[in-house]
Amino acid sequence: MTVVAIDGPAGAGKSSVARAVAERLGFTYLDTGAMYRSVALAAQERGVEPATIAPALKIEQREKRVLVDERDVTEAIRQPQVSEAASRAAADPAVRQAVVAQQRRLLESGDWVAEGRDIGSVVAPEADVKVFLTADPAERARRRAAELGLDEATVLAEQTIRDQRDETREHSPLQPAPDAMTLDTTHMTFPEVVERIAGVVDQTTRRRTRG
Repeated sequence: MTVVAIDGPAGAGKSSVARAVAERLGFTYLDTGAMYRSVALAAQERGVEPATIAPALKIEQREKRVLVDERDVTEAIRQPQVSEAASRAAADPAVRQAVVAQQRRLLESGDWVAEGRDIGSVVAPEADVKVFLTADPAERARRRAAELGLDEATVLAEQTIRDQRDETREHSPLQPAPDAMTLDTTHMTFPEVVERIAGVVDQTTRRRTRG
């Protein structure tokens, strides 16, 4: 069993990179951010607090699709208003407890590439490889705006608020794990980032096998 944990702020490219690294290595990809988005979306639609429904939701990821209680919410959870609500929900200890418990159960067996904002520091502190993926805030906003077809200035403003909340929240604040490799991708191409991480995983697994 091998677990690769990829952390980082919003817009750092965690999802795309983690998915590509998983494909490159033949591992299973776990989008933990999608789980918080799913909780936020369900709470918005039902008009309740996220903490009241988080423990009961069945969140699954199949073939690059995200399902909540068997409903496909892949596109719905990527809406800007859901992103903002997910950040608030993730700051709630009760929500985090419910979601983290589900994530840990998934990671108990098999080979995984898991991404989020506290994978290496909280969810999987024993992960074999930990990467803190980041980039210049303006570059992160540019990438995010291009991905979603939104105004770059608007994305940057929302991203700044989200970063501040994530970095200063009382429970599980966004920060690199002490033993994580920080990778600034501002001036790196996507294939370079993927190959750099995959190379580190290959080296780590070879050392473990020899040991």
